[in-house]
Amino acid sequence: MPISQEEAFARIRLLRSPNVGPVSFRQMLARFGNAVAALEALPEMAARGGGKQQPAPEALVRDEVAAVRAANARYLFHDDPAFPALLAEMHNAPPILTIRGDLALLQKPAVAIVGARNASAAAISLARQFGRELAQQGRLVVSGLARGIDAAAHEGALAAKEGGGATAAIIASGIDITYPPEHADLQDRIAAEGLLIAEQPAGTQPQARHFPSRNRIIAGMAAGTVVVEAAPKSGSLITARIAADAGREVMAVPGNPRDARARGCNYLIREGAVLVQGADDIAELLDSFTGAPRSRFREETPVFAHLPREEETEGLGEGRDDPAADIAALISAAPVSVDELIRTSGAAPAAVQLALLEMELAGRIQRHAGGRVSLA
Repeated sequence: MPISQEEAFARIRLLRSPNVGPVSFRQMLARFGNAVAALEALPEMAARGGGKQQPAPEALVRDEVAAVRAANARYLFHDDPAFPALLAEMHNAPPILTIRGDLALLQKPAVAIVGARNASAAAISLARQFGRELAQQGRLVVSGLARGIDAAAHEGALAAKEGGGATAAIIASGIDITYPPEHADLQDRIAAEGLLIAEQPAGTQPQARHFPSRNRIIAGMAAGTVVVEAAPKSGSLITARIAADAGREVMAVPGNPRDARARGCNYLIREGAVLVQGADDIAELLDSFTGAPRSRFREETPVFAHLPREEETEGLGEGRDDPAADIAALISAAPVSVDELIRTSGAAPAAVQLALLEMELAGRIQRHAGGRVSLA
């Protein structure tokens, strides 16, 4: 069911408010039923968490909406039927995306291809071949529009004559910003023939902290992630780790151990990623994927309690002087899982989730990958 213009505007304003992230956004909607009510409750909840909070200025959101329209883009909310189904399964999936292109492509089975920016000529050629052949099979090739492997995968998919040449570029900037500058033509072509997707507000320049967030979207959209070439400590391995933690297939192309750019892939294979050498290897894994990946390169994903509606938490914490303070005392600069806080505190899961939400809105804690939190 389509949401009203008032609710859509309120959702954008809620997400753009200070200290509101993907997890707290969803918890606020679950607790209050809609973004309009959540915005009204925002200052009071932050105050209970020990801080001050005001929603994002309406003028700021109006300017953003105007910029999105000027870029010929549109908003896609997490509960829209067109929202990528696999991405929606991520516990920290973006509540709102801005998109240019053909939304129907989101219904195609997706595969992510990532790798080094300073890739070798052989790896670039292979990534281009992967992109073309996988797109010819009717798959959506997802990558990050970076130099090297990413660009080659996009170019290969666009060159596919059969299958529609479907590709989606996930960028770390606003939908109206080109990065890197030399990919301006490629970015425009992807927006015209495929999909250009951004999580950051329009007008946002890419920053280092945006790229891990971008990587989780790349991994989250696809049933499997292929790493073609990567150094041991790189964004590509972050993407692979996110894919593994989400229970998706992780695949890697082996390389010469004397080449530093191949060590990341060789490490992934040693740790349980599936070795692939061609598009058929990738297709075989993805076609048989049932939610139980063959790759062993993954960690267990913790299960978190859902924050109930407001009426369901009335009376929680009764008999305790300050349950939120008790939970806050257990949190340090070292990230800790929410499940561990629940076990250690002895409090009800809903009470812990509510306390964490209030502290996050107050700016006292921050959330990390794997459902962990730490002091801000």
